[in-house]
Amino acid sequence: MKYVIRLLAVVVVLGAVALSAFAYLGDLSPVQSQVEQPVKLNVD
Repeated sequence: MKYVIRLLAVVVVLGAVALSAFAYLGDLSPVQSQVEQPVKLNVD
């Protein structure tokens, strides 16, 4: 039983390290593009 808990702890730690590495090294930036839209003002 002790080995199962130790294995589970190792898997959790490795998962946290992998998630942190992906968050810092992964390219999660959005694609940017310029948007132009005319605005019609109803000013008298």
